[in-house]
Amino acid sequence: MESVVVLYPSPGMGHLVSMVELGKLILKHHPSFSIIIFIVTPPYNTGSTAPYIARVSSSTPSITFHHLPPPPHHLSPLDSFSSPNHETLTFELLRLNNHNVHQALVSISNNSTVSALIIDFFCTSALSVANELSIPCYYFFTSGANCLACFAYLHTIHQNTSKSFKELNTHIHIPGLPPIPASDMAKPILDRTDKAYEFFLDMSFHLPKSAGIIVNTFEVLEARALKAISDGLCDPQSPTPPIFCIGPLIAADDRLGGDMPECLTWLDSQPKRSVLFLCFGSLGVFSAEQLKEIAIGLERSGQRFLWVVRSPPNEDQSKRFLAPPDPDLDLLLPDGFLDRTKDRSLVVKSWAPQVAVLNHESVGGFVTHCGWNSLLEALCAGVPMVAWPLYAEERFNRVILVEEMKLALPMEELEDGFVKASEIEKQARQLMESEEGKSIRNQIMVMKEAAEAAMSDGGSSRVALMKLVQSWN
Repeated sequence: MESVVVLYPSPGMGHLVSMVELGKLILKHHPSFSIIIFIVTPPYNTGSTAPYIARVSSSTPSITFHHLPPPPHHLSPLDSFSSPNHETLTFELLRLNNHNVHQALVSISNNSTVSALIIDFFCTSALSVANELSIPCYYFFTSGANCLACFAYLHTIHQNTSKSFKELNTHIHIPGLPPIPASDMAKPILDRTDKAYEFFLDMSFHLPKSAGIIVNTFEVLEARALKAISDGLCDPQSPTPPIFCIGPLIAADDRLGGDMPECLTWLDSQPKRSVLFLCFGSLGVFSAEQLKEIAIGLERSGQRFLWVVRSPPNEDQSKRFLAPPDPDLDLLLPDGFLDRTKDRSLVVKSWAPQVAVLNHESVGGFVTHCGWNSLLEALCAGVPMVAWPLYAEERFNRVILVEEMKLALPMEELEDGFVKASEIEKQARQLMESEEGKSIRNQIMVMKEAAEAAMSDGGSSRVALMKLVQSWN
């Protein structure tokens, strides 16, 4: 019987792409396996995944996508969904999917040997299904090892205080990490009375019960955090499962068929390392007021820039999970802004091929929302960053990027999260012109080379992948 590895991502483009890249990596070096990826269709917008899935299916036939039916129980209507964190809904949706996961695994097992089930951390509830069917279950942690250390340590913090992080005006001390301001802990766990906190705490308890944890990172990048995890300092009460650092996994954007996007043609005409690229992930949106402030800051900075602008969030709660329309730039940006900056800038609506842009020699800096995939993409392209977090664990990532890795400058926001034009102007100049910016560029080039070494023959990430696959035999 053929050996199958089943991958189970949570809904959302970032998580799906990471899982697909893991599947491709396994197949590239161990082609005897087949990969099946479970797809959950969420009742809210996570970006359209259908075109992406179709492209992967045609280019990599050894990867099969299995669409799970809707859960047997009905979720409450989205407009009455009370948690401010969409992560709560994700955990709940995946918990309700356990029955479907069980049936799918049993069906696959009739014709194949399921060597492993690899789950996203949102899919923690599926651990019990794997145990019931005696299938080894591994976590694929799509953020970094510093974030993993934080979540592994979460139940220890939980036992040591009765307060929410949002009530603590202090720094959190986690083994192997720099001190983290309590307000910069991952957004869904700031309030311990929120259902999202409960789900993440449950995930923290279950991490050690897996057969291993696969992390999209490489050893040199996060050595201190990895040592703390491996030494059992982050979870003194449980044995540490094996940690497999198999990254960095970077997805090339496969939407680049046919005509060259305008932004890449425009970059061809710009001087080397002169352009500041601003892009904020698939869910990153700003208010109309903030978009105007960004425009003013960029104009005053005098820098060349390529800026991806999305429409502001929909105030209508019933439509908050729907995909936003393309932005009306004339309406959203200051009068005359596009004309005044046209000789040194390009503003793009909604999307740009981020990996291709970052790897273009004209790009010299990146203002990022600090999503882990974006961070790795910039690192592998050797582009220094300004860290402007928006949601999820991104404020935490900013601390790590700035304090621990020295790969970014911090964008400082006001208490309400608003960033002034003067701060945007300052950080744009700092990154592109100052000695500090040059120092960050030097450090990121060191890490770029380390990433290449990790992924090469005999490198730490290739060795980790080999050990992972051997554990399935």
